[in-house]
Amino acid sequence: MYRTVGIVLIVTLALSVAHPSLSDENDNDKVQHPRLPDDYDSDKRHHPRLPDENKPGLPKSKNAEQEQTIEYWRNQAKATVEKLLAKKENTNVAKNVIMFLGDGMSISTVAMARVYAGGEEKPLSFEEFPYVGMSKTYCVNYQVADSACTATAYLTGVKGNYETIGVNAHVPVRDCNAARNRTTHTSSIGQWAMDAGKDAGIVTTTRVTHASPSGMYAHIAFRDWEDDYWVQMDGCSPNEVDDIAEQLVYGETAPRLRVILGGGRREFMDREIHQDYETGRGGYRSDGRHLINEWLKNGPVGQNRTFVWKRSDLMAVDPHRTDRLLGMFEPSHCVYNLDRVHKNLDEEPTLSEMVDKATDILSTNPEGFFLFVEGGRIDHGHHDNQARYAIDETVEFAKAIELARKKFSEEDTLIVVTSDHSHSVSFSGYPSRGQDIFGPAGTGKDGIPYMTISYANGLGFYKHVDEAKGTRANVREMEDAGADNFPFPAMLPVELETHGGEDVAVYASGPWAHLFTGSYEQNVIPHMMAYAACIGNGLKACPEN
Repeated sequence: MYRTVGIVLIVTLALSVAHPSLSDENDNDKVQHPRLPDDYDSDKRHHPRLPDENKPGLPKSKNAEQEQTIEYWRNQAKATVEKLLAKKENTNVAKNVIMFLGDGMSISTVAMARVYAGGEEKPLSFEEFPYVGMSKTYCVNYQVADSACTATAYLTGVKGNYETIGVNAHVPVRDCNAARNRTTHTSSIGQWAMDAGKDAGIVTTTRVTHASPSGMYAHIAFRDWEDDYWVQMDGCSPNEVDDIAEQLVYGETAPRLRVILGGGRREFMDREIHQDYETGRGGYRSDGRHLINEWLKNGPVGQNRTFVWKRSDLMAVDPHRTDRLLGMFEPSHCVYNLDRVHKNLDEEPTLSEMVDKATDILSTNPEGFFLFVEGGRIDHGHHDNQARYAIDETVEFAKAIELARKKFSEEDTLIVVTSDHSHSVSFSGYPSRGQDIFGPAGTGKDGIPYMTISYANGLGFYKHVDEAKGTRANVREMEDAGADNFPFPAMLPVELETHGGEDVAVYASGPWAHLFTGSYEQNVIPHMMAYAACIGNGLKACPEN
């Protein structure tokens, strides 16, 4: 792609020289759609001859021989139709609701993860859910959303402004005073569940104070105010603005959460006074406070509060003897799964392990629970154009969903899987069936291979474009092309690859899952979950008591 980018840049430059400006006398339609030469074969131009290395042979799938027959596809279609006809709407009340959020998990990301996990024809666990819909992700003030305004939408049911969390659109980003007005605060479905007698929890692979998880409990005008230091850096007073970490310990909602698992210890410790449990480094705070210790002491007398920071301690937690569990396994975000595996980081729990322990604890409440689970590092891999990380994190995310669906009955547990926003990543070219998703898709007109995966923007631009020569680099000559952190090509350079603005998919299974079909605003999602579980102040599936 980056190589493709280089070509596009060169061609664009050539055209600009030949046609330095367009005047009113130009026929704009002809400029955009020039007359084709008589010998132009449109079909061949749009479906180019594949290079020898890319000629499709026998499809590489478990059904390779059968896929070449008419009967295979007709029988497959018949089975799918029969399955659809057999679907019955489940109108039970949802005792439990689990929301899985793949941060930045675009539809193209799902498709690429499918290929990576087992093949083009092999669905990820959540793709087999019976109901699918589409969610519109824009913020009140931005076409392309971030993870803060989207968290406000899908967790509190109200859309807000870009980079704000748990407040309505009357609060501008970075406004020191606006969010102090409690009438702007939005309450989350986690709070609705706890108000109804259920338990609630958070599991994430990001910092627990990051944008998505903090949508469960925080009310703040800027997502980066995770600690008091960054509140001050933006000219606000920590005495007036409670940072997100402080809200986790003392806010209205977070102290009631039964389980909180993720990363982010640095936001809870002072930079000068305290040392991290594992690294020995200071935290990010500047107020001298150790909020983890304060969290441990913040409960009522007799409440068993447990803090863990490594996998072995998490595995040893007794669900029946733990009233509150806080686990933070890294100073910042949890490590990528590929790093956990390839660097032998044995004390880093997997997302599935965190979900398993969290649901063990939450299941001790006979009234049920709401659990928010985020596969947050899908997003981070994409931001760095590191597609291997992003796609592997998507597969790990799917494994955690599979665990939860097998663990809880569809009769009483609603599971909703979605994303907060898309990314500028593309799955394109003409790669052969069974080809490595991380490899080249074909060869460009410059004779240089181009990648199946590429991005519209990001720092991968510099890896794949030789600006001095105005050409693309050859990925086959890159010694690190197989590395986990290899940056994939990008069309133009920006510090962080950007989000995408298209709709994202919503997959649902369990009570009232059929509500999640169609196309709707992202903020409708928590209202549909609340309806199924009979919680909150809106419409409910059960009659009022």
